[in-house]
Amino acid sequence: MTSAVDALAAGPVLGLPLPELWFALVFAILGTFLFLDGFDFGAGAIFATLREDEAREAVLSAIGPFWDGNEVWLVVFGGALFAAFPSVYAGLFSRHYLLMFGILGALILRGLAPEMYEQRHDARWQRWWGRSFVAGSVLAPFLLGAFAGNWLAGSPRSLTLVGVVTGIAVTALTVVSGAAFLRLKARDALPETVTEIGVGAVAAYLFAVVATLGALATRLPAGVDALLSPPVLALVAASVGLGVGYGVALRRGADLAALAAAAGLTYGLTAVVAVLMYPRIDPATEATVGEAVVSTLPLNLMSIGAALLLPLVAVYFAVLYSAFSGPITAEEAY
Repeated sequence: MTSAVDALAAGPVLGLPLPELWFALVFAILGTFLFLDGFDFGAGAIFATLREDEAREAVLSAIGPFWDGNEVWLVVFGGALFAAFPSVYAGLFSRHYLLMFGILGALILRGLAPEMYEQRHDARWQRWWGRSFVAGSVLAPFLLGAFAGNWLAGSPRSLTLVGVVTGIAVTALTVVSGAAFLRLKARDALPETVTEIGVGAVAAYLFAVVATLGALATRLPAGVDALLSPPVLALVAASVGLGVGYGVALRRGADLAALAAAAGLTYGLTAVVAVLMYPRIDPATEATVGEAVVSTLPLNLMSIGAALLLPLVAVYFAVLYSAFSGPITAEEAY
């Protein structure tokens, strides 16, 4: 037993650079949350544009089996950040505690509102809770985007230009995912305007990304040079291509392809943030990945635990999405 512990403490498992792998894992988990819960947020935003009760019920039925499970990834993100980079976790949450409370409040409102909406078929009651559902669905991604933007910019303040434009970009991106998901799950129950909303949202997202990069140009240590690096340019070019592909697929009724393009856009955004930040993980304190990571032994033990637990979480979601695959039925929609 002692020799096994000594082997773990001696260095990275299988010779892999564990601090960098955990850095990548944290952002991969964040991207997974933004995509999976993102289409729930986007569906909530699109809910505001629908006037027919049948269409609104279809939106709630489409996301009903998934939204609470999707939020697990936010918990996993926080847990991974705390486990591998505790000083970064403490610094971020202490500097932006107002944003954290705002995010939690929006998530609570988004979760509570659809449950209350369906408890009574009273026009005033449903109007109030419908608006609450929309508010929570829009505020949550906006505040999450503001948090990510301020993290990347190293700002100690909660309200910044970078945070605002990043929040707008993330909110638009969730509408992109939401439109594709709703067309996939409830095509016959929704008006064609959902397609146009998705196409408009992807254009707004790409514009917001450009605005975010422009706002970051004066905040990053390397300035414009960081934005013109080959990885960032490649990711931005890929995002433009995916955005165009998304619009074409959505208009042609290739809803699964459109959802896949939305996933690519989401992971591409988190990859841009990670590339611009690395090797730092807390720009506000200039702490690098190697400086902020926990010591070798707990890092190796956590890596073994993650290698065992994350596949189980993935299996759970595979079963969940398989069980509720396919379009919603007429009974579920109405």
